[in-house]
Amino acid sequence: MKLYDDIPAERPYTPLLDTLDTPSALRAMNTAQLAQVADELRAYLLYSVGVSGGHFGAGLGVVELTVALHHALETPHDRLVWDVGHQAYPHKILTGRREEMTTIRQHGGLAAFPRRAESEYDTFGVGHSSTSLSAALGMALAARTVGKKRRVCAVIGDGALTAGMAFEALAHAGHVDANLLVVLNDNEMSISENVGGIASYLANILSSKPYLAMREESKKVLAHLPGALELARRTEEHMKGMVSPATLFEEMGFNYIGPIDGHDLPTLAQTLRNIRDLDGPQFLHVKTCKGRGFLPAEADPIGYHAITKLEKNGDTPPPLKPAAPKPKPKKYCNVFGDWLCDMAAADARLIGITPAMREGSDLVRFSREYPERYFDVAIAEQHAVTLAAGMACEAMKPVVAIYSTFLQRGYDQLIHDVAVQGLDVTFALDRAGLVGEDGPTHHGALDLSYLRCVPGMVVLAPADEAECRGMLSAAYHHPGPAAVRYPRGTGPGVAIPDHLEALPIGCAEWRREAGTQAPRVALLAFGSLNGPSAEVAERLDASHVNMRSVKPLDRQAVLAAAADHDLLVTLEENVVAGGAGSAVGELLAAEGVQVPLLHIGLPDAFVEHGKPAELLTDCGLDANGIEVTIRRRLGAGDVKERDTGRRTTC
Repeated sequence: MKLYDDIPAERPYTPLLDTLDTPSALRAMNTAQLAQVADELRAYLLYSVGVSGGHFGAGLGVVELTVALHHALETPHDRLVWDVGHQAYPHKILTGRREEMTTIRQHGGLAAFPRRAESEYDTFGVGHSSTSLSAALGMALAARTVGKKRRVCAVIGDGALTAGMAFEALAHAGHVDANLLVVLNDNEMSISENVGGIASYLANILSSKPYLAMREESKKVLAHLPGALELARRTEEHMKGMVSPATLFEEMGFNYIGPIDGHDLPTLAQTLRNIRDLDGPQFLHVKTCKGRGFLPAEADPIGYHAITKLEKNGDTPPPLKPAAPKPKPKKYCNVFGDWLCDMAAADARLIGITPAMREGSDLVRFSREYPERYFDVAIAEQHAVTLAAGMACEAMKPVVAIYSTFLQRGYDQLIHDVAVQGLDVTFALDRAGLVGEDGPTHHGALDLSYLRCVPGMVVLAPADEAECRGMLSAAYHHPGPAAVRYPRGTGPGVAIPDHLEALPIGCAEWRREAGTQAPRVALLAFGSLNGPSAEVAERLDASHVNMRSVKPLDRQAVLAAAADHDLLVTLEENVVAGGAGSAVGELLAAEGVQVPLLHIGLPDAFVEHGKPAELLTDCGLDANGIEVTIRRRLGAGDVKERDTGRRTTC
């Protein structure tokens, strides 16, 4: 295997890889040819991600595994399901998308994750973790139901295996005796040579046809001897248990094989060929090294989980980790991280909880300064929410730092375990709105809708960094469930106070008053859209209200705006259906107030991937798009002028 210190700035020479428009040719290759494909695949992966940016370390770690899987399985007839999809870049390269890889995660380019509409080799669309086993089991059972001979394989990482959903699927697969192969891509640590060698030898033995035939024949013979079959089973189980973590998976009904070295391509290929036609649930444990072949990524797998594209001078981009000698604008997640530490210093009851997003949600400093109050529950969002509920029952003050899109996975727990009981849990919702290149599975497009309908829930949306800090304090001091949803990246760059004073909940801020010329328009903006709303208000000489609170609404502000404006425009970076604008409409209807309303927000569709600015433009949520939409409505002639009194607000 060739090792790299730098990412190739020029396209590498890949003569054998270039002949593979589909992976079918891999099945006729010998060991030396497969090794050459793997080397060329790693080189091309480094080059293409250097051009486009994107997920990095996971794909490097499964180059050999990907080659071996497509060599052993007859894809796409055989189903290959990747979990999450961070590691699926080599799979995309081998399945007809090699020359498009430089467009990955870009507007109009390849998706960041496997996607059914993109290729017949992408058997299941993913983005959130821990779904592969359930999906693959469904495919296996469907094939069995219609009598179709098909192999089904799911590849899942050790991190994704921490989720309860994965274990639910494992338990069911063993129960129904499905023909399912689960490959555990375990990249927690590197493999020592001696352990790896022993494990590879045992894996070959345990998966070999002579061994399996001998085991079955022994069972037939021993079945006639009282007690002998159980003794043999226990002996085999304990022997496996001494050299591998087999017992758990064997007890769940799987034939466990491994662990084996995931970078030993001959062993991988032979093992997969041995077990591909076995009936019943099979579990192959593969040890890999994240970032394999690129030395900086091997040394820092967290920093090189993903990279930005190469600069024009060809330098390797720095890893994505916090380390900046010069001041940079703080991201919203940094505002949260600082607030969390400051509030923890002020209140010993504060507990910080994250479902495997310490770096992403910026709990790094908190985890170091308050390790006894920091809980990373792994990829287990449901558990994170109910864990917080249990802590709140004991008079603690849990703060759950979670991405908007990931809280969807803990929605039942938020309702039944937190809200129904009125428990004091604060939710810091990062990545609200359009997050960019990771696409529809990661956009936080629904949270205002799914949170607003929960009884007793407080929902706040800051317009800037200072408001974010003040709203976090407000949510924290609120004696019940409360959420602050803030976007990815930086805000407008306002000064962030050092104090922990809370903004008043349910109190809007009137930022601009419309002129006297009719028709008078009021922009009621929520969260991130206050930026373009301010620009549009100037262009249209309109009023601009920073609504701040989605639930509860500032009733007086809404009624006052309705009283002396000819058109109310609500703006939110959330789907219109059931969102903040809907709340305004419901309030006016309940009060019996009739005024023309225009709701502007995300469309009733899943927004694709691209840079956030590009996507906002596509959705008509930049300043120009908002202005065009409002002018079109004003030109429709259904906005009537009115002359009423002035409004007041808190």
